[in-house]
Amino acid sequence: MRKGQAKTLRSGIGQLSLVEHALCPLDSRRSLVENSVFETGYYYSDNKRRRRRANVRVFCPLGISPQDELYLWGMLALTLAQNDSDGEFCASRHFILRQLGIVSSTSKGGRQFSDLIQVLERLSCIQYQNDAFYDPVRAEQRRVSFGFFSYSMPLDENSSRSWRIVWDPIFFEMLKPAGGMMRFSLPLYRNLDVPSRRLFLFLAKLFRYRFSKSHPLELRHLGTEILGYSSTLKNGDLKIRVQRAIRSLQSVGILSDCHRQAFKKNRAGNFVVTLYRGERFNEKNNMSEELESPFDEQLRILGIDERGANRLARRYPNRLLSEWIDITLAAKERFGMTFFKKCPEAYLQDNLKYAEKGVRTPPDWWMDIRKMEETKLQKRARVERAN
Repeated sequence: MRKGQAKTLRSGIGQLSLVEHALCPLDSRRSLVENSVFETGYYYSDNKRRRRRANVRVFCPLGISPQDELYLWGMLALTLAQNDSDGEFCASRHFILRQLGIVSSTSKGGRQFSDLIQVLERLSCIQYQNDAFYDPVRAEQRRVSFGFFSYSMPLDENSSRSWRIVWDPIFFEMLKPAGGMMRFSLPLYRNLDVPSRRLFLFLAKLFRYRFSKSHPLELRHLGTEILGYSSTLKNGDLKIRVQRAIRSLQSVGILSDCHRQAFKKNRAGNFVVTLYRGERFNEKNNMSEELESPFDEQLRILGIDERGANRLARRYPNRLLSEWIDITLAAKERFGMTFFKKCPEAYLQDNLKYAEKGVRTPPDWWMDIRKMEETKLQKRARVERAN
């Protein structure tokens, strides 16, 4: 790892419309159910300053866990941290988990790797619909439907080859403009419980322009549609749970504890609360960070030192570099060192040089491997769904 680089990712990325509401119920017994549909919504002001409601449906063929959101926001940040980010991210599973702070640099993983596979399977199946999603590119509310991403991964659990994440182009387009996404402290987010995480992201959007307080928040909307508690909870029980999330954010300085933040009844008989910005929101959040390259670990396996890795990263685009690193690792793992005339390093550099000129394409055996792996992944998914 190069000098001055972070060991783990410091910033997560949230999409500004998605943080307005929960993606699934907080209760995993309701969310981790196959073919579940979560219906929710949020309010916005139209061009004439009239309050409107955006209605949301989240289709989850394999269910979804509230904990999956950590991976979603973290992998978005890893993707956008690349200099030539084009909606595709390639890295080893160990790199992903290490950058998210889930495993240490010395950990070999195990259960965490299995968890990552299940998270990717669930998130990749989701279809999101919204009848008034704010499009930052066109600066207007639009009816949208998109998924999050597709993936491809090696079947061998001991493989060092890359896992490939390709984001849905419509969803990824919504993130690129400044008005489409926000950065937040990933270590802080990771240490919170799920209700507090969701409240933190919602407030991060409200307070990103340094507003000192929120607008009056209605208990039912805050508790059920933003945090994801059951709509069947009585007001008293819902207040207790929401207040617990508020106190959690007060304890870490996200919300101020110098103001009385009690729920009060308004004229309509609903409970409302106003939340005040804490001192921690005044801390500067670095809007960009230089991370360890996702290829450094793989290049070391191929015998390329730090200086050589830096040289390759400067010369070749990420997509080309990722593909030929993966081909070289596959050759090493499947055919052994006797496959190479000289060494894996020479094989990689020679192929990169000619592939960049457009006079070399991936070998036939590599395409056969890709097809075989895709077929096995689809078969495994069908078996797991049947069970």
